[in-house]
Amino acid sequence: MFSASGPPMSWVSLLLTAWSSRAPSLLLIVMVSWDVGLRVYLEGVQTSMCSRWGSIVEEFNQGQDGDVVIGGLFNFHSQPQVINQAFIKPPFYNPCTGLEAEILKAAYAMEFAVEEINRNPLILPGVKLNYRILDDCSLHPWVLHGAFSLVGGERESCDSTAILPQSHVSGPSSAMRGGQSVPLIIGGASSTTAIILSRTLASLSVPIISPLASCPCLSDRHRFPNFFRTIPSDVYQAKTMARLAILFHWTWIGAVIANNDYGRLAIQAFQEEIEGSGVCLAFSEYLNRETFEEDARRAATTIQHSTVRVILIFTWYTNVRELFLQLAKRNVTDRQFLASEAWSTSSDLLQDVAILNVATEKDSSPSDNSFTCSSPYNITQKELLEHLNKVNFTTPNGEEFFFQGADIPAAYDLVNWKTSPDGSLKLVLIGRVDGRELHLNQTSIQWTTGSSQVPISVCSESCPPGTRRANRKGEPVCCFDCIPCTDGEVSNETGSHQCRRCAVEFWSNTGNTACIPRKVDFLSFNETMGIVLTTGAVSGVVVTTAVFVIFLCYHNTPVVRANNSELSFLLLLSLKLCFLCALLFIGRPSVWSCRLQQAAFGISFVLCVSCLQVKTIVVLAAFRSAQPGGGGLMKWFGPGQQRGSVCFFTSIQVIICTIWLSLSPPIPHHDLGFQGSKVNLECAMSSVVGFAVVLGYIGFLACLCLLLAFLARKLPDNFNEAKFITFSMLIFCAVWVAFVPAYISSPGKYSVAVEIFAILASSYGLLLCIFAPKCFIILLRPERNTKKQLMGR
Repeated sequence: MFSASGPPMSWVSLLLTAWSSRAPSLLLIVMVSWDVGLRVYLEGVQTSMCSRWGSIVEEFNQGQDGDVVIGGLFNFHSQPQVINQAFIKPPFYNPCTGLEAEILKAAYAMEFAVEEINRNPLILPGVKLNYRILDDCSLHPWVLHGAFSLVGGERESCDSTAILPQSHVSGPSSAMRGGQSVPLIIGGASSTTAIILSRTLASLSVPIISPLASCPCLSDRHRFPNFFRTIPSDVYQAKTMARLAILFHWTWIGAVIANNDYGRLAIQAFQEEIEGSGVCLAFSEYLNRETFEEDARRAATTIQHSTVRVILIFTWYTNVRELFLQLAKRNVTDRQFLASEAWSTSSDLLQDVAILNVATEKDSSPSDNSFTCSSPYNITQKELLEHLNKVNFTTPNGEEFFFQGADIPAAYDLVNWKTSPDGSLKLVLIGRVDGRELHLNQTSIQWTTGSSQVPISVCSESCPPGTRRANRKGEPVCCFDCIPCTDGEVSNETGSHQCRRCAVEFWSNTGNTACIPRKVDFLSFNETMGIVLTTGAVSGVVVTTAVFVIFLCYHNTPVVRANNSELSFLLLLSLKLCFLCALLFIGRPSVWSCRLQQAAFGISFVLCVSCLQVKTIVVLAAFRSAQPGGGGLMKWFGPGQQRGSVCFFTSIQVIICTIWLSLSPPIPHHDLGFQGSKVNLECAMSSVVGFAVVLGYIGFLACLCLLLAFLARKLPDNFNEAKFITFSMLIFCAVWVAFVPAYISSPGKYSVAVEIFAILASSYGLLLCIFAPKCFIILLRPERNTKKQLMGR
């Protein structure tokens, strides 16, 4: 059957190909993910096995010689007894307790596979395949002893060693010594055990094939050159679980993990995958094999008091059973669990009624292939190791099987624990993972909530539009507060980390969810401030007109005539223009309104102050002319000279305004610098120098008028206007001195309002100080409106 010149180790390919093509049911026997028929078979085996607890392990350990003997190291027990180390004699291990049904299933599968191959003469004709299976109880000394016993072909008596207990000796006869060595070992039920086996037997080139060791570290071919496994690395299922958490928006997750390489490296891979995705681990509870009951109670208490609704569990199924029992005692039934392959398909858990209300959950488990292999007579371990690296065949189901270094291509079934009508739990396939490809039927998932709605597991609800996330100090990034965006900033998405500032021509709406065009704002006639200022200006015009009418009606009376009635009428006209020019500042700015308002303001006030100045000069000239030697002074200040002086002073302002408006006039401008929901429309001063010259000239005339009026204030005249002009100019100067800083510091339309207020205040000051006393005499004290009173001293 075998050619001497043929490729070495061709029996391995023959075995696997024949196994898959002629005995497909046999291949399924050694799958870690058991199908329904296999579970029925193994449940029957387990029933018979449990009735002969003591003899079944002994039967495994007997193992018979054959042409090819396959070694098996399994941990049939889960609870090693406490070791009393007194350091006065070699350590002695008592027998382990706590039978592991799942491990016995794997051992029975190996036994059944070997027997089926031997019964079928077409698979390995002329070659008898056999096995030796030992119990290592997950104790490292037992692992080493069993490995050397298998590789060295030893069969030790029960009295020859203190490491193995009597019930676990590897042969029925205490006198038997020497046996057939095995070319490979099926074993390494845990990653730690697999690491020990691989490092110990690497120098002997003995292949180690593990169906359960899933530590990512074992993929390193430099460190573990003789290691193979038929289960994908935990990196794949950890990353798949992370992708499921991201898919279902579970940002607040707890973890319960085994305190060994299996659990720690899996949670490390999970955390690397969720980095930057917004998923956080609320807690990580570690379960130790030696104290798993106490640790399970602690973990159950943590889960009970946590706001987490989704729990990731990476540990052995016996630990999960204890954890679920503790959760059941605390009536914790509203949690969703992400299960690793170590317990997601455990029939013991599925049949445990005590955890029914706790464990209807979503989990993932591996569709990974585990197999045994045989060798012909004179094949060395090194040749077998080389051939295993080249194994590549396709199963009858169309699945390609090969090793990628120590690993096989990652493939997982996603299964869901569902409640049957009879109240029991069953596994339902809901998806599959091939490498990085995730295929999931979400509609077929049964959640613990009993609804089709995906459970919510978050530390903080997502921030609505119009707000941003603000991390809480000292807490994970998944725990945050929602801070409303400030005015001018928006966020239009749920869960925004930052608010976005609107462009300068836009502003945020009421809910800070969108940027809208800023409304044009200016001092209008229909707003409160505009109405008040308009009323003040119109009232000033009315009052000025009334005074004008009074003076016109009483123009022949001594009071009107004694104070230069022509200049009085001209002053009233200029005051009316001052009140009217205030109205030019109200309303939507336009090209012409911007030009007219400043020109009208400047010229009107110069006309007004010029009249007052000429009035004051006339008073001084009249007083000097009454003194000896001053009789000719008044000829220089006759009516013509007075009108000429007013025109001269006013024409200077006209020239200034003409030059200013010709070179750089004020223009309408949208002020975008003002932060608010409105953009200010104003008349921008293209040339501040021109506006300063206009104001400066008015100020110069006002100060000159104030000085002259102050000098003439105490002249002996009953109707001396100088003292009234002094008061009016003091008010005038005070208003415009206060105007400058107020105008500069006022934003938007309020600067316009300040200027209007200054115009109205100074105009009312002049009107009241100059004309109110005269109107009082004309209307209320007519007996004083006589020449006798006028000439009296």
